[in-house]
Amino acid sequence: MAEAAAIVGLVASIASLVDLSAKVVSRLRDFTSKSSDVPESFRSLSTRLPLLTTTLQNIRSQAEAGRLPEDVTKALKAVIDDTFEQIASVQDFLSKVLPSDGDSKLERALKALKSLAKDDRVKKSLEKIYKNNDILLLHQATRNVDTDDRILEGLSKLSVKPPTSFISFGVCLGQAPQVPADAFIGREKELQQLRDWLSPKGKPNGQRIVSIFGLGGLGKTQLSLAHTRDCGDDYSSVFWVNAKDETSLRQSMADWSAVIFSEPASPVAPGADNEKLKIDKVKKWLSEPKNDRWLLIFDNYDDPKLPGIESSTGYDIRVYFPHRSQGSILITTRSPLLQFAKKLQLKKVEDIEQSIAILAVKSGREVSGENDASARRLARRLDGLPLALATAGAYLSQSTDSFDEYLESYNDSWSDLSQYSRGLMDYEDRTLFSTWNLSFQIVQAQDPEAAELLKLMAYLDNQDLWYELFHKDVKDAPAWWTEVTKSRARFNRAISTLHSYSLLEMSAGQCSMHMCEHDWTLEYLNHQFDQERFRIAVHCVAANVKSDNESENWVTNRRVLPHARRFQNHRAKSVVDWKRIGPLETYRLAYLYYKNDMSVAAEEMYMRTLREYENQGLEHTETLNLVNNLGILYKDQGKLEKAENMYMRALRGYEKQGIEHTLKTINNLGLLYANQGKLEKAEKMYMRALRGYEKAWESEHTSTLDTFHNLGILFFNQGKLAEAEKMYMRALRGYEKQGLEHTLDTINSLGNLYSDQGRLAEAEEMYMRALRGYEKAWGSEHTSTLDTFHNLGILYKKLGKTDPNKFTMAEDMYMRALRGLEKTLGLEHTSTLSTVNNLGLLYTILGRTNSNKFKIAEEMHMRALQGREKALGFEHTSTLDTVNNLGVLYQEMGRLTEAEEMYTRAVRGSENAVGKGHRKTQRYSNSLRIIQETLQACEGHDS
Repeated sequence: MAEAAAIVGLVASIASLVDLSAKVVSRLRDFTSKSSDVPESFRSLSTRLPLLTTTLQNIRSQAEAGRLPEDVTKALKAVIDDTFEQIASVQDFLSKVLPSDGDSKLERALKALKSLAKDDRVKKSLEKIYKNNDILLLHQATRNVDTDDRILEGLSKLSVKPPTSFISFGVCLGQAPQVPADAFIGREKELQQLRDWLSPKGKPNGQRIVSIFGLGGLGKTQLSLAHTRDCGDDYSSVFWVNAKDETSLRQSMADWSAVIFSEPASPVAPGADNEKLKIDKVKKWLSEPKNDRWLLIFDNYDDPKLPGIESSTGYDIRVYFPHRSQGSILITTRSPLLQFAKKLQLKKVEDIEQSIAILAVKSGREVSGENDASARRLARRLDGLPLALATAGAYLSQSTDSFDEYLESYNDSWSDLSQYSRGLMDYEDRTLFSTWNLSFQIVQAQDPEAAELLKLMAYLDNQDLWYELFHKDVKDAPAWWTEVTKSRARFNRAISTLHSYSLLEMSAGQCSMHMCEHDWTLEYLNHQFDQERFRIAVHCVAANVKSDNESENWVTNRRVLPHARRFQNHRAKSVVDWKRIGPLETYRLAYLYYKNDMSVAAEEMYMRTLREYENQGLEHTETLNLVNNLGILYKDQGKLEKAENMYMRALRGYEKQGIEHTLKTINNLGLLYANQGKLEKAEKMYMRALRGYEKAWESEHTSTLDTFHNLGILFFNQGKLAEAEKMYMRALRGYEKQGLEHTLDTINSLGNLYSDQGRLAEAEEMYMRALRGYEKAWGSEHTSTLDTFHNLGILYKKLGKTDPNKFTMAEDMYMRALRGLEKTLGLEHTSTLSTVNNLGLLYTILGRTNSNKFKIAEEMHMRALQGREKALGFEHTSTLDTVNNLGVLYQEMGRLTEAEEMYTRAVRGSENAVGKGHRKTQRYSNSLRIIQETLQACEGHDS
């Protein structure tokens, strides 16, 4: 009876497979007839399936005639059922990409088919189909000679599991989180690495142990489960256990005993002795000589106790490995220190398309159109952390909020959002904030000072944290700070502890943490804002700021700038008590902000410092220095009246203090008047400063030479080019005795002068000399080097008037400057925007012979305009220059009405900023008059 049932089952399976194969062949041949470019793998499938059908019909005849033994019948049915499953999988893939009848989108479908042919899942299915086909052909070829043995031998050769004395238990995941296959996105390289390291196929005997390590929330558990879906057939059995603590692990291993040995389930937990017996029995079974194709997954082994790893709560997982060195073991952990395993570090998802896909799947929302842009903003903010992306998607699946509204809540109400998100995820202890608490609690127990250090890092940037940043004397420092910074070795031990639980990533000379974890350190670990930690963080940053006369100041200051920017975090700004921060710290922060175009933040810090200094006495020298610096800031902001008030206040105070400070402010007044176009007043200030410097010191003192240099700039702006050259040459001779840096600045200015005089060959010589010097002294990314590239761009643009090939060189110089400035100073720095503006001017010229360049010119000018409006204000002279440049562009393009609007805005703004008599105002007014006359002429012609 049993034999008859086996035959009926085999015949039914054959009928189903024959029918399915015919459908797939028909679909493929229909499409192949329309295109000759179908991938070879699919052409081969359409050829081989008919051969499979013939083989199946022969087997069916043998079965119906009763010529197949029962064990062979069952073996053949298993092969045929697996083949059906693989062909059905291929058919499912094909149905998604091949056009239906009448569909004309052949080219798109062909492209999709080619992509599908490279899909690992399709490749795997085709491989299994062909192997199964070989088994069936083997049966036909040997059916009259030792049939049974030959089939089983063939099964073994073709990596199909033969019957063994060990029962296959399949994939036993127990209490593992149930994650749908379509919810797992990406990680192809990691899956391939696990396949190569763990799968027993084609591997010599021996034990294979792999650890997946990384920050909590990166998807280590999901990756391990995806491996079981990817390679489950390679193993005789797969067992999963939650290894978060030893008690959980022991209970799970004892439970395996009931599965493996068919023991009745006990209604109560086994006693310790009985539990140990069960575990030993399982380990013995895993050590049997021929039982070597299993996979054990130890998940969440986050608290190891191993040589070199101290833990009062952890344990050594190796105690639970089988005695014989065989099988495959996969461990997920936050520790990078499991030296007995091959280590696969899991990092954030780099491909933003995969991040968006996670959001889409978890939220159940289509991401397209406007949704696409908002989803991208959210994906970038969550920075490729799968748990954060999945949490956002789960929240949105139960909310009417948009992607942008979720992002706003995340930024403004992190704690509330995280609390609400509890219970949305697929498994325990994996909410957005609790996932790192587990590791933090272990660190807190092992090294309390390291835990405090992590809390302090909340007030700094999440990237580039290094020893010297923290190794600063702090007044009235808490005991933990004194301990953790007392030596490099002690600091490194704290960092190593944090790294041991993936709370920090380490690289040469610095460490960092993920952006979302950084949010957690501020919003959760510092839920109550800690003024003392903030004070220490401010001191560390301020103490690292270098002044202009210190070596490599720009390198260090650029490095600490992101940490200073963190102090502008909206939460910190709303609650911090700046009175507890010393005036020296706020002064240094103001200087750093000013040097990096953060003028609003700089003004706030200068004003805080000024109020503190004024408490020490209005005429205090430090107060007057600060007032002078505020004058410089206001000048750069285009607030020229406020700048003059600051300078005059400083000057009156300095005149009571001594000549040196007086002369510095007189020199700054000269700079201000030159910027206002009050060139005669500027000249008087410079000459007064020059006489004072020469009397106080000597003709070659740096301040004296600086004034010569400034006079050169003034005469240059006045059009007194011969006098300008004399001033520059005098400064240059003096600087050459003082040092390279000052020399190069004047050489660069001489290049500007010669360029304006039309002495272009000499200008190029000066610029190239300056460039070589800057690159040697400061490197290719120093702002002085990049400014010289910018100046060379201006020069080659001029040379392009007679040699159009120079326009290409101009573009190259501008682009080199732009790339460097974007990297060094940022996308919105005024120096960056100046280069963007000049690129707009270049493309305006190129647009006269290639109209496509006009579009690029407009993009450049609009970027410069928006950036300058934001950084400098709507009526700053630089902003108005760009407004005027847009007028020129629109005039060139024939968009005369828009040109008039730009010129009108430029004129009105310039009148307010520098006055009607300023040369810029007059130039803008002249352009406006011409465009208005042109428009009137056009109107008259039309009438």
